[in-house]
Formats: sequence, structure tokens, C-alpha cells
Amino acid sequence: MSGDPKQEFLCDGITEEIITALSKVPRLFVISRQSTFFYKGKPVKVKQVSEELGVRCVLEGSVQRSGDRVRIAAQLIDALTGRHLWAERYEHDLKDIFALQDEITMKILAAHTSEVNGGGTSLNVSKILQGQARNLIAG
Repeated sequence: MSGDPKQEFLCDGITEEIITALSKVPRLFVISRQSTFFYKGKPVKVKQVSEELGVRCVLEGSVQRSGDRVRIAAQLIDALTGRHLWAERYEHDLKDIFALQDEITMKILAAHTSEVNGGGTSLNVSKILQGQARNLIAG
């Protein structure tokens, strides 16, 4: 966004942490950081990303920093229809960045799970973020 290497480092770190947390979810297909970063900074359509990576949902977002504050916007999009499944904007102090990453990840999981299960959430998201992702899908 700004061309500032510190800003790029912050954006990349947030992205990587969210990818890592999402990848812990059983039955959730998450594309690797290297594959997703191929599209970084490029004007590309969500449907193209979906077709090239073989995914149904695409998470996109932006990060802005002002002093010691950070604003993150995130959107979960159904790539087949272009419909937004979930979108939110967060603003926090940078000292709370880890809690913010966890909050965003939890909301993404809840939105995705709700959509896939027709409105019923079946994941214990807090346990996933704590690294206890075994057998968390409810039958």
C-alpha cells in the first residue's frame, strides 16, 4: 500500500499468521503462503484466483497503519458467485496485533463454517487457535 518496507512486513506477517491458523482446521483447504503471495499487489479477479488455485472461497483484505494503530479490512468471498460471505473492518493498537489476528481468524472460520453448514457452526474455533485442532468437527 505505502511502499514502506515496515508496512509490507506487517502485512505479510498478518497474512501468514491468519493462513497458519486457518490451515489447522480439519477439512478446510487452505492454500500455502507462497501460492497466495503470487497474487500480491496484482489486479486479479477473484474468479481467476479460484480457477487457478482450485478454491471456492477467497479471503482478501488490506492493512493500514497510522502511528501505533492498525486498521485491517477483510472479506471472505464465494469465488463462484462473487458474493461476499463475510466482511469486517478492525481497528486496534499495534500492541494488540496478535489478539486482532486471532479475532479475525475466528470470525473467518465462523463465517465459512456457517456458510458451508447452512447456518450451523460446527467448529470450536478457540481450541483451533490454541493449537488443539484434533477432532473438532461435530458430527
